[in-house]
Amino acid sequence: MTLPISFRAGLAALALSLIATGALAAAADYEFQPLKVDVKKGAGSELAVRLVHKATGKPVTGAVLFRTRLDMGPDSMAEMTARHVAMPSSEPGVYRFKADLTMAGGWALRIMGKVPGEKDTVQGVVVFQAKD
Repeated sequence: MTLPISFRAGLAALALSLIATGALAAAADYEFQPLKVDVKKGAGSELAVRLVHKATGKPVTGAVLFRTRLDMGPDSMAEMTARHVAMPSSEPGVYRFKADLTMAGGWALRIMGKVPGEKDTVQGVVVFQAKD
């Protein structure tokens, strides 16, 4: 039994669209979450985020974070940025930073990273509240 060419072409198009949809959704399968939303204002504030696989809820280890930005975007002051550096962590899937939060208020940590086995970049924004 042979299938008509138009039917085979339709199946091929469907298969390609499913593959493309899966590839685009891969990065969206991950989420950065704050360990603690409220943090201390000032020099040396500690920020920590956990990267999780949404479907399983399991922490993701071995991600390479290659771009981060810390700003006061949540308080409509995105141009106000803070210096921050990555710190070591002994917890699986937890990524720590030390930051100089110069003002009380909302701070957004914008993160881009690569997860082992995923071709797309994982991105996220985690909001912290700096308090006196």
